Amino acid sequence: MRNWLVLLCPCVLGAALHLWHLWLRSPPDPHNTGPSAADQSALFPHWKFSHYDVVVGVLSARNNHELRNVIRNTWLKNLLHHPTLSQRVLVKFIIGARGCEVPVEDREDPYSCRLLNITNPVLNQEIEAFSFPEDASSSRLSEDRVVSVSFRVLYPIVITSLGVFYDASDVGFQRNITVKLYQTEQEEALFIARFSPPSCGVQVNKLWYKPVEQFILPESFEGTIVWESQDLHGLVSRNLHRVTVNDGGGVLRVLAAGEGALPHEFMEGVEGVAGGFIYTVQEGDALLRSLYSRPQRLADHMQDLQVEDALLQEESSGHDDIVFVDVVDTYRNVPAKLLNFYRWTVESTSFDLLLKTDDDCYIDLEAVFNRIAQENLDGPNFWWGNFRLNWAVDRTGKWQELEYPSPAYPAFACGSGYVISKDIVDWLAGNSRRLKTYQGEDVSMGIWMAAIGPKRHQDSLWLCEKTCETGMLSSPQYSPEELSKLWELKELCGDPCQCEAKVR
Repeated sequence: MRNWLVLLCPCVLGAALHLWHLWLRSPPDPHNTGPSAADQSALFPHWKFSHYDVVVGVLSARNNHELRNVIRNTWLKNLLHHPTLSQRVLVKFIIGARGCEVPVEDREDPYSCRLLNITNPVLNQEIEAFSFPEDASSSRLSEDRVVSVSFRVLYPIVITSLGVFYDASDVGFQRNITVKLYQTEQEEALFIARFSPPSCGVQVNKLWYKPVEQFILPESFEGTIVWESQDLHGLVSRNLHRVTVNDGGGVLRVLAAGEGALPHEFMEGVEGVAGGFIYTVQEGDALLRSLYSRPQRLADHMQDLQVEDALLQEESSGHDDIVFVDVVDTYRNVPAKLLNFYRWTVESTSFDLLLKTDDDCYIDLEAVFNRIAQENLDGPNFWWGNFRLNWAVDRTGKWQELEYPSPAYPAFACGSGYVISKDIVDWLAGNSRRLKTYQGEDVSMGIWMAAIGPKRHQDSLWLCEKTCETGMLSSPQYSPEELSKLWELKELCGDPCQCEAKVR
């Protein structure tokens, strides 16, 4: 059932999602809660207007001081001392104005700023995942032969049994039902329970349960339980909103459609509950210790944030190369950081092209300017980069995407470096408060661009992976030490990759 999804067209879907609500320069939303003009003036202090051929925006995390200093001592230093380019290029690091007030240990995942809100965990006993109201009206024999519910594990659990509803009108158990647990995006079920008249399991409250092989489901595990009727008639099921979830004190979250689960059209069958499951919470002693130490950990973290704020202000005053944008600085907020920076460039500078890169990337600006001159890469509605095509959408992990429904993204440029024309920056800045952000800034950019269709110039020398190629314009994912070494090789030989070969 899952395989047919790859046949959809992501570009058409991306354009359809955005064109209808992103007409250029649509009136501002009177209910918008974004930063006021006064807020913006504080975040974007007065900058003397000068015209630049290229503005370079370097996405950087608040605590990446070492990477920023390596850049200042390598390609940025070379730029500032260049006889001609120093007046033609403006470089700014893009940093969130606020750090996350939740320590990493207390977040639901390390990529967001959402508190792992576990209170009074239920330990050392089995927990029925669902409770049901006494009235029988919410339980019905439906026409649906496949029903499913998705969930996320916030602290390790073990599922011990899977269950199905019984039909009160039946004498005994008269159904043939299969219950499967899938890990999100996996084709094979982790375990299966089969119910039939000769083998219906044990009745507990209003369900029949069967034990299953026990696996520890780790923190951040996301799965789907699917009930399938093997008979001609449908399942006994309940609407998910008529069910009480027993979350064990916060270790488990059921995901309703539109609340962070997979897009509804990609779920198995219809959303609902046709049974339940029993689970236990693991590593209870470690959880209690963590909860006990949380208040002190939060207090220490707030002090650390104050120190970080002071260091960033000192760094900004000393180098004058940071733009603080009005977002909490987490990975999930990187697309918002980028949109805020686009708005800053339009409000504070004059330029022809914008180059976006990351703070862990090698950049050769001289090579970039040579390519612009040689190939006349400076027209309107223009996007120059190394594009990924038909890139599959991840539903789990760091790059988890739950908002974009297609199984593949529209074309997007690799994040180590790309260049866009001024008119595209104007469009992005003008619509920055209305554009929907997705899991990463690279894919978000691709989805946004699907709505306006810029002219793409493919160039494989904007490298997507950490490697060294002769003539490369950018290369990603380096440590501070590796970036310094790469630049030393460039200064020694002109091309770091050829020099590396000579050294070997």
